[in-house]
Amino acid sequence: MSLITPSQLQDLLEDPSLLVFDVRHNLFDVEAGRTSFREGHIPGAYHLHMDDDLSGEIIPGKTGRHPLPPVEVFTAKMSLFDLDAGKQVVVYDDKGGALAARLWWMLRAIGHENVRVLDGGYPAWVHANLPVQTEQVPLPATDYRRGAAAYPVSTYQLRTCGSAQIRQLDESATLVDSRTAERYRGEHEPIDPVAGHIPGAVNYPWPDNLNADGTFKDQDQLKIRFATLGDKADDPIFYCGSGVTACHNLLAFERAFGRMGTLYAGSWSEFIVLSL
Repeated sequence: MSLITPSQLQDLLEDPSLLVFDVRHNLFDVEAGRTSFREGHIPGAYHLHMDDDLSGEIIPGKTGRHPLPPVEVFTAKMSLFDLDAGKQVVVYDDKGGALAARLWWMLRAIGHENVRVLDGGYPAWVHANLPVQTEQVPLPATDYRRGAAAYPVSTYQLRTCGSAQIRQLDESATLVDSRTAERYRGEHEPIDPVAGHIPGAVNYPWPDNLNADGTFKDQDQLKIRFATLGDKADDPIFYCGSGVTACHNLLAFERAFGRMGTLYAGSWSEFIVLSL
């Protein structure tokens, strides 16, 4: 189960095995997430920054905007929070899970199965008149190496592919662009220097996974949505602008069919720099 409701999370707030992560972020104001966190967050939550904590080093001309960090760097980061298999992790944002799904995928990819996205995010929590706090919770006293020991992986364990594999795909492959239709068609590109999409990709915008209130559609609705991929729905490869909102489609796809697709983490922002 990949989602949790605000009321379900409220019932867990006193559980010592709970870890809550706030990943609110704004691509155009990199301090906005931290500011929002200081102004109010779910009690006990820690803030993780998309650029600083959930992404690796950007190498001009070689990487996209949010490359995955080396797995050993990520597991070491998570050890700061005393993460182990016994922890119940909940992640949230204020954008319908568009950002939280990245951390959800990363945790699943190091082998942590017990992680859920707060359905509806922080807006749903506030709308339900549930408690918020402004104080920052201190990090637990723990061995910095413990997380790496709990998850001794040398690579991310979920399926990923790189730019070279993308360029070698044949017509039998299913490549799914998770960005909005306007960006896919190249009519509007507010972030990357080149507009358009990877040749052969079909467009399944991530916001279409959501209801009007920002919660995820149910399993049957998502099955219908992804069933339009036809025979190619067996093993789709998802990408977006930089490997973030593609994870939203990966979560929705798993919610629909109970299996995980493949992530092209470099996504459009990597594809275009390697094409120049």
